[in-house]
Amino acid sequence: MSFVTSQLFLDVQLAAIFSDSKTFADAIANDSWQTASQLYLQVKPLTKQQLAEFVAQHFTLESTELPTTQLNTSDAQSYIASLWPYLQRNADTVKSSSLMPLKHNYIVPGGRFQEIYYWDSYFTALGLQDIGDIDSIDAMLANFIDLQNRNGCIPNGNRSYYSSRSQPPILALMVDLLWQAKYHDEHDLNWLTNCIAALQHEYEFWMQGGELLSAQIPAHRRVVKMPCGALLNRYWDDEATPRPESLREDLHDAALLPEQHRASYYRNIRAACESGWDFSSRWLADSSELTSIQTTDIIPVDLNSLLYHLEKQLSVYCQIVNATNKQAYFELQATRRKAAINKYLFSAKQAFFVDYNYKQGVQSNVLSLAGVVPLFVNCANEQQALQVSSKVMQDFLKPGGLVTTLHDTSQQWDSPNGWAPLQWFAVQGLRQYGFVADANTIISHWLQMIEARFKVDGCLLEKYNVCDLANQAGGGEYKVQQGFGWTNGVTSRFYNLAK
Repeated sequence: MSFVTSQLFLDVQLAAIFSDSKTFADAIANDSWQTASQLYLQVKPLTKQQLAEFVAQHFTLESTELPTTQLNTSDAQSYIASLWPYLQRNADTVKSSSLMPLKHNYIVPGGRFQEIYYWDSYFTALGLQDIGDIDSIDAMLANFIDLQNRNGCIPNGNRSYYSSRSQPPILALMVDLLWQAKYHDEHDLNWLTNCIAALQHEYEFWMQGGELLSAQIPAHRRVVKMPCGALLNRYWDDEATPRPESLREDLHDAALLPEQHRASYYRNIRAACESGWDFSSRWLADSSELTSIQTTDIIPVDLNSLLYHLEKQLSVYCQIVNATNKQAYFELQATRRKAAINKYLFSAKQAFFVDYNYKQGVQSNVLSLAGVVPLFVNCANEQQALQVSSKVMQDFLKPGGLVTTLHDTSQQWDSPNGWAPLQWFAVQGLRQYGFVADANTIISHWLQMIEARFKVDGCLLEKYNVCDLANQAGGGEYKVQQGFGWTNGVTSRFYNLAK
């Protein structure tokens, strides 16, 4: 039995002792969770007040507050510079908690997110690179490789309850950043060889079971065999149970469904968390109903673009270390994936890259900023890039930057919200195809919004309402978080590009 399946954990979460279910999932047992769970069985049942007192007696909660009085709030750029030390964590010691200890220092996003997050870290790294802190990026990469070796995949974050899922695969982006910034000049082929092994490990995780697929069995875990025979990928989670960090919410929503559909609901919710877009109309059959979630039916354009980049980078790196056979193999896989992306994930009708529902055999009608990632990884042709650029500037550009989707819903990865990582994907994608003026316009809108909101908020936030700058972003399972790693990183890079 684990802590998150104990009677104590269940009772605390269902009693709503804490407004945020993640709080108790991250609690540190003063002795051990086993001892606390056994003691609880001897004294239960308890009233809500008694249960709260029991938790306070046997557990410690780590602070999620930032030391606002010690931060420079004179302007947004100064705030970013002064915040980095408060987001840094030293290498972990083992605690009786859900934390998977890391061997090297790392950066957390901030707020309720007091652990490393996988795809966040690439965008955070942009800001660290801007201040010359290559060592922190190097340490985070080393942590991810170590986590992958221990866990079988790079988990969503270094919590045990995240271990069954990953996040958008950005390891190759971090390797490339470090190769260009440090190891290329040193011609450190030993470092690169170790990174190739790690990238190959990640690739095998995403492609596991692909060789078993057929027309009769078209999908296994994260791989889907398309009608033409090509292999594309989806998000997945090996568990089909409520998320411990959102236990109360998942049980409540699942209770609205017939019992035979609940396991599927849990898996689809978890798969959406692997996407990083938790949650969005991209994953919903009915954009007004979270219980209609169908993430595992969807072939996402951003995931497959990032895997195309992984294949391309593996080919490039294998050539550098003279691994000729591997170089040819990954080049072939990239060529095949690019053709499949063009076949299934570009909509000529909508003039945009979209997701694809492989069970229904139809392209999604939800236009989202996931559609700019093919430009970011140089997977689009010139005509496609022109069409995407036009759509982005005509439909997605709002007063505060780019809106996440064109669907206005209660989900946080939809309109009216904008997120820093998607601004970066779009800006860099447009720049690579020569649409520099468009990219600069997006940067300008984002920075003006950041500065306007900074005067009101006194900090940077996880996400923003880019349509109505008078209001903070909403939606999601928790209140908007202060910090914030990827907002700091992308905004820092935009200030540099705007010079």
